[in-house]
Amino acid sequence: MTSLFSTSRLGVGARRIAVAARLASMAALLSAAALVGNPAAASEAAPEPHRLRVVGGLAGITQHVRFELPFWTRELEQLSGGRLTATVHPFDRSGLRGQDMLQLMRLGVVPFGTALLALVSGDEPELNAVDLPGLNPDLATLKRTVDAYRPHLAGLLRKRYDVELLGIYTYPAQVVYCRRAFTGLADLAGRRVRTSSVSQSEMLERLGATPVIVPFAEIVGSVSRGMVDCAVTGTLSGNEIGLTDVTTHMHAMAISWGLSIFGANSAAWEAMPPDLREVMRKGIAGLEARIWASADQDTVNGIACNAGRMACASGRAARLAIVPVTPEDNAVRQRILRDAVLPRWIERCGPDCADVWDRTLAPLHGIFLGSRPVTAMEGAGRPGVQPVGQ
Repeated sequence: MTSLFSTSRLGVGARRIAVAARLASMAALLSAAALVGNPAAASEAAPEPHRLRVVGGLAGITQHVRFELPFWTRELEQLSGGRLTATVHPFDRSGLRGQDMLQLMRLGVVPFGTALLALVSGDEPELNAVDLPGLNPDLATLKRTVDAYRPHLAGLLRKRYDVELLGIYTYPAQVVYCRRAFTGLADLAGRRVRTSSVSQSEMLERLGATPVIVPFAEIVGSVSRGMVDCAVTGTLSGNEIGLTDVTTHMHAMAISWGLSIFGANSAAWEAMPPDLREVMRKGIAGLEARIWASADQDTVNGIACNAGRMACASGRAARLAIVPVTPEDNAVRQRILRDAVLPRWIERCGPDCADVWDRTLAPLHGIFLGSRPVTAMEGAGRPGVQPVGQ
């Protein structure tokens, strides 16, 4: 298990070089195949309207079907008075690896695209600081975290990837389902738990569980066959795939959420007229707001459906026992975040990330990594703030 998580800053650099080499040849192939178009090139042949090809998020789920698809295929044209039209293809049906999305956007192969932070952060751990497991136990906290980190994230994407950040989307809460009774996070010790990322695995490992990374499509089969005892996935998506048929209990605390960014290759973005860039910014801001509202509703609705409550608006009514969030659970979450999740993230990300954390997110969450002194304003009202590991 140790080898799975032990990475260094040099390791990150080596992976970036390997990714860049692989993508250099991929870029030529994808460009030749015209998988996604460059709006700047298109505008030379036909200045009006500007025709955009967009790579979106995951296919077949609410974010894409109810929000991304109608926005790009209908709403954007209306907002621009017919001067902008677009087609959108989910990345998992476009022949693209989610892990490569930012590199493809940097190369201009994907001029407008969506990147899941949990996937692209394998090469750039700094990107996923906003969604570390245990950091955001509810949507209100997640929103404050994203607001605090957004300026830094925008600068990072612009400097390292030539990507203009246009939106940040979230999926509903990721929670723990189990096939036998438990009363809180501490009860997960000794159980095999499905996770979807290295950082989720680190949190569960610190709880005494054995993390097992299992693809989303294989969750139900893994639980039903006893390969895992519990699984971390969405409140509503777990209901939709039938996870409630093979589990008995679900914890109400969000382990993490699943954030994605939508951005544009800088050259493609600057090639657009300023007034159309403003139309897109405002339109995407509205799209982002609708996606966040839906994530909130789906989180609540998923819990209602899993518990078989009358408030279940969509999904199947199940009979799971909902394990409430207790003060003890919150204390465990905060301790593991401070003593395990953050230090392991710094190991992967490098010492500069400690300073980034202290400047952007430490004032909000009250955990300072000790890379710089705490100012009086930052420390006010937060007794007991201390560096990680002390």
